[in-house]
Amino acid sequence: MSIYAISDLHLSFNADKPMDIFGWQDYENKIKEDWKSKVKEDDLVILGGDFSWSMQLQDTYKDFEFIHNLPGKKLLLKGNHDYWWGTLTSMRKYINSIGFIDIDFIYNNSYEFENKIICGTRGWNFSGLQDEDEKIYNREKQRLKLSLEDGVNKFGKDKDIIACLHYPPLKLDESSDFVRIMEEYNVRKCIYGHLHGPAHKFVVEKNLDGIEYIMTSCDYTNFKLLKIY
Repeated sequence: MSIYAISDLHLSFNADKPMDIFGWQDYENKIKEDWKSKVKEDDLVILGGDFSWSMQLQDTYKDFEFIHNLPGKKLLLKGNHDYWWGTLTSMRKYINSIGFIDIDFIYNNSYEFENKIICGTRGWNFSGLQDEDEKIYNREKQRLKLSLEDGVNKFGKDKDIIACLHYPPLKLDESSDFVRIMEEYNVRKCIYGHLHGPAHKFVVEKNLDGIEYIMTSCDYTNFKLLKIY
């Protein structure tokens, strides 16, 4: 059983937000075909934020249906454009009500799959912060700690941890407190997204102090899933 990741699908089956204006022609089918060629029913796919343009949870049905009809279990993280995102309880209740039991969420919690612990949070920008940004940044650090602590307490300290963030936790010449928190909990791999187009020049992909950083924005990966384990 394998773990794959992709982020920033920006699906809009129920919203008027076509991504072809950014050059993403027919990208949904590209993702679907790559997904079907790689993922088996007992695999896991992590979706690292900015999943749907819908504004309300009840409007996400067609977007969730798209991934539900693809193989594997799916685990979603919040992105900055996921305005439909609610409490963990409300999202799980909705998913169960429509019968998409292959879908779950990371939000102040953790998930175990094949002896790996998956934790995460949305993250935030970490340089040049104004007061409001500082509040969000500090809150997101706490959410990451809560998720990691939940994982360690539930599943033990002897398993590899994958940390999932939407925002990049580091830049070419600077790292955030998210990095220091991940190091404290001996995270092995960190996936992130958020960066598109010209911002790809800011991507950092390397192994730093024992953590492998992997960029998963779908336009960066040419709309292909990356195998994490």
